[in-house]
Amino acid sequence: METIVIRDESIRLGQLLKLHGVAEHGAMAKDMIAAGDVMVNGEVETRRGATIRPGDRVEAMGEVFEVAAED
Repeated sequence: METIVIRDESIRLGQLLKLHGVAEHGAMAKDMIAAGDVMVNGEVETRRGATIRPGDRVEAMGEVFEVAAED
């Protein structure tokens, strides 16, 4: 499982998908989320602005990654 490091205490789901590279742009992230193709901590997440924090696990497009805080 890959780890994505964020600088702040949280990040919005749409931003995280772009940061990881699973979504090339915001519109793609929005469409993936709206279609129910993204899971956060084992639950389908349909809110693009959902707050993701260190320790959360995200699954999208066959990719699984965990969010960690920058040291």
